[in-house]
Amino acid sequence: MSDIQYIHGKQPHPREYRLIFRNVDRVGWDPSLHTYRNDGGYEQLRHALTMDPKAITDEVKASGLRGRGGAGFPTGVKWGFIPPNNTKPVYLICNADESEPGTFKDRYILHQDPHQLIEGMVISCFAVGAKLAYIYVREEFPEAAHILERALAEAREANLLGHNILGSGFDCEIHVHRGAGAYICGEETGLIESLEGKRPYPRIKPPYFPAAMGLYMCPTIVNNVESLCHVKHIIRMGGEEYSKLGTPRNTGTRIVCVSGDVKKPGYYEIEVGKLTMGELLHEVCGGPKDGRSFKAVIPGGSSAKIMRCEESFKIGKGDDAKTLSFYDLPLDFDTLAAAGSMAGSGGVIVMDDSRRMSWVLNNLNKFYAHESCGQCTPCREGSTWMRKITDRLVAGTAAPSDIDTLNSIAYQIDGKTICAFGEACSWPVEAMIDKFRDELISETSESNEGIAHSAENEAQRRFLQPSQS
Repeated sequence: MSDIQYIHGKQPHPREYRLIFRNVDRVGWDPSLHTYRNDGGYEQLRHALTMDPKAITDEVKASGLRGRGGAGFPTGVKWGFIPPNNTKPVYLICNADESEPGTFKDRYILHQDPHQLIEGMVISCFAVGAKLAYIYVREEFPEAAHILERALAEAREANLLGHNILGSGFDCEIHVHRGAGAYICGEETGLIESLEGKRPYPRIKPPYFPAAMGLYMCPTIVNNVESLCHVKHIIRMGGEEYSKLGTPRNTGTRIVCVSGDVKKPGYYEIEVGKLTMGELLHEVCGGPKDGRSFKAVIPGGSSAKIMRCEESFKIGKGDDAKTLSFYDLPLDFDTLAAAGSMAGSGGVIVMDDSRRMSWVLNNLNKFYAHESCGQCTPCREGSTWMRKITDRLVAGTAAPSDIDTLNSIAYQIDGKTICAFGEACSWPVEAMIDKFRDELISETSESNEGIAHSAENEAQRRFLQPSQS
C-alpha cells in the first residue's frame, strides 16, 4: 500500500492490513467504473469466468474465509450446502442491512468502492450457479442505494453484468432492494421474507435453511457485504495464499469498528488474530480518554456479551490451556468465543470508568424491545419486561430483587425463539448481571420488603391489597 496516498487524517494505522478497505479514503479515488477498472478492477471476474464453478468454491473453501456478518460460518462450506440434485433456480443475496449497533463498516464499501462488491457478487453467482442476485440495503442508507444503482448501470453498460458477461455465456443480473428500517431483516430468513414482500418473520431452521429452501423456496446463498468482497481477493491470490493471512481457522482480514470511550474511534482492517485486544485499544485507538481507564468492552456488536477489562480467561483445554488477560486476547472468532463472548460483526464498543452499567444496559434493552418482530412470545414480551425493569433501575426505583427477575427473564428468552434475536437481546442482560451484579444492585432502592417505591409498583401494591371496607 506504500504507493497509495490516503486523505490527511485518515491514513491507515501501521498495524492495519488493508485489503477490502484498500480504496477507502484514498486520494483521487471515486466510486466510478472508470476509476475501478484503471486500478485493475474486474480482472478477477474475467479470470473467474474461465474457471470451473466448483473450482471457485474449492478456492473459497481452501481460503478458510468465515462470514463477516456475525456468525463466522465458513463461506465455502455454506456454498456447498446447495442440494447437488437441485433443479430450481439459485439465488444470491447480499446482506447490506448493517443494523447491528456498533457496526459501521459495510456502508463505507457501498459508498466508496461499490464495484468491488459487484465484482465479488458476480464471481460468487458464477460459482454457485445463480443468475439473479439482490443487494438488500438498509433503509437508512439512501445514498448507498443510489451509488449502487449507478454502479450497476455502469457494469451493465460495460457488459460486466447482464447477458453473456464478457462473452463467457454466463448471464447474471443484480438488483438493489431497499428495506424499510427493521433490525430483524439482518437475520437471513427474515430478510428473505421481506424480500418476498411479506412481514419479516424469521423462518424455523430446520427445515428452512436458505441454501436448501430460501427465496421463493429455492436454494439461496446469503452473504454479508464484506464476505462477498473477499471473494475477488481470494481469486486474485488463490485460496492457499489467502489462508496465510491471519491465523489458522481465522484466516484473512476483517474490519473492526471501534466506538465509544477511546481517543481514536474508527474503522480498522486487521489480519484476523494478529492483533490483541490491548494492542487494538491502546496502540491503534490511542488508549482511553485523558484521566480515564477502560472498564468494559462489547467486542462484536451490541448482541455480544460484555467483557470486563480487568478479568482473565482460561483458553483451551487440558495441557494446551492457558490463562490470558483481557488485553492479551487475540481478536479472532475462536478465542473470543472461548472467552465467553463473540467476534460477531466486528463492532467493538468501549466503555470507560465514567459509564454507569445500568444506563448501558437500559440503552441496549430499549433498542431490542423496539426492534423485536413480535413473532415469538418470549422475545416479544420478555424484551419489553427487561426494558421496563432497567427503566426503573436507571431511575433508582428498582428493588434489589429486580436484578434476579431481570436475569430470570433473560434466561427464559435465551434459546426459546425461532431466530437468534432472542439471544441477541438476552445475552447482554445475562452478561451484564454476571459481570456487574454488585454495581447494578448498588443502584437499586432499599426497602424492608425489597419493593421499589415507584408510582407503578405503589399502584400495583394498592391494587393487590385487600379492601379494608
